[in-house]
Amino acid sequence: MPNIFIINAHEEYPFSPGKLNSALVEKAQNNLTAKGYDIKITTMKDDYDVDAEIAKHQWADAIILQTPVNWMEVPWSFKRYMDYVYSAGMDGRLCAGDGRTRQDPRKQYGTGGTLVNKKYMLSLTFNAPKAAFGDPNQWFFEGKTIDDLFWPMHLNFKFFGMETLPTFVCFDVMKNPDIENDFIRFEAHLNQNFNVA
Repeated sequence: MPNIFIINAHEEYPFSPGKLNSALVEKAQNNLTAKGYDIKITTMKDDYDVDAEIAKHQWADAIILQTPVNWMEVPWSFKRYMDYVYSAGMDGRLCAGDGRTRQDPRKQYGTGGTLVNKKYMLSLTFNAPKAAFGDPNQWFFEGKTIDDLFWPMHLNFKFFGMETLPTFVCFDVMKNPDIENDFIRFEAHLNQNFNVA
C-alpha cells in the first residue's frame, strides 16, 4: 500500500478547534512517510476540486478518514464532501452505480465498487468514554460498538469495493483526555496496520 490518502474531516467550532485531529493527521503523515509511503491530504477547509478528490481516491491504496464524532456521525462538511465527491464518482470512477443494471436488476445491491483491493481506516475522536461501548448495561449505546455506530460509514466505503482496516478511537477527549497515551496507541495502530510499504 504505497499510496495513502488522509482525509481530515474536522469542522472547527469555538469549543473544538481541531487540534487533536490535526495532530493525528500529522502523526500519521510522519509515521507513514518515514516508512516510504506517499501521502496526500485533504481537509474540509481546503478549496477542493471534485474530480481531483475522486482521483485521490483512485490513486490511493488506502484511505484514512480522520474525523471527530459529531452527533453520532461525521461533521456536516464531510457529509457535504461525500454528497459532491462520492455522488460524482458513481460514474464508474468510484463505483458503477449500485452494481445493478436494468438488464440485470437481480444482481446484488452495492456490488458496483471499482476501488477493489484498496483499504480504508476510520480514526475517530470521541467525547464518549470507552466504557460506554460494547456493554449492554450502558444506557445510551445499549451494548453497541463504535463500528456498530459507524456502520453507515463502513457501508459507504464498502459500496466502493474497499476493505476495512481496524478502527482507531480516542475516547473521552473533552472530559477525561489521555492524549499522550492516545498518541502512543495511534503510533502502534499505524505500525500494526501499515508496516510494509
